[in-house]
Amino acid sequence: MATNFLVHEKIWFDKFKYDDAERKFYEQMNGPVAGCSRQSSGPGASSGPGGDHSELVTRIASLEVENQSLRGVVQDLQQAVCKLEARLGVLEKGSLAHRATAPQTQHVSPMRQVEPSTKKVATATEDDEDDDIDLFGSDEEDDKEATRLREERLRQYAEKKAKKPALVAKSSILLDVKPWDDETDMAKLEACVRSVQLDGLTWGGSKLVPVGYGIRKLQIQCVVEDEKVGTDLLEEEITKFEEHVQSVDIAAFNKI
Repeated sequence: MATNFLVHEKIWFDKFKYDDAERKFYEQMNGPVAGCSRQSSGPGASSGPGGDHSELVTRIASLEVENQSLRGVVQDLQQAVCKLEARLGVLEKGSLAHRATAPQTQHVSPMRQVEPSTKKVATATEDDEDDDIDLFGSDEEDDKEATRLREERLRQYAEKKAKKPALVAKSSILLDVKPWDDETDMAKLEACVRSVQLDGLTWGGSKLVPVGYGIRKLQIQCVVEDEKVGTDLLEEEITKFEEHVQSVDIAAFNKI
């Protein structure tokens, strides 16, 4: 009767087995520390085993990250300290070397200190000797010599300029000489034109150019010096041959 009664009752007789199995499982996952903390919490703790496990895992992970960051900071500080020590050593060596060489560069020999006094004595004696020299007389002689040289150079420049030939302005003129009619002897007309001889006049080439109705005109080139021969004078001399020349025109005029 008693056994049948217990069969119908909801009693967990092997609960300790499940508790042991759960404890071993968490010990394997979290180590003995997590297991001890779980045992210390006891069955009367407010949070369950799953909540304690997640909280411990997050705390351990955060501690590991913080530990790694601190190690990095410590390594950086050690490197900076090493660099500063090396730099201080170099600066100390440089300062010691500068102190060792500074007294040598500042050394002044006693002979150099005495030299100015001797120079002063020498200059004083020279000044006394120079007092008897007439400085104004030498300046007057120098001025006379400079004036003579300047006048000599001006005279030479004037002579050189006088010997240099002056530039003569010339012009090239092309004349159109027209006859009276077609019966005019053009050879005789050209001979009359070339017979005009003036100082500064030089005749050039010529040709006959048809005008119309069998009439031809004489085109003749000449070079004149502007100061000696003018166009008016040239036309006046050519038009004197009234039997052959009707008119004279300037076809082209160019400066040379």
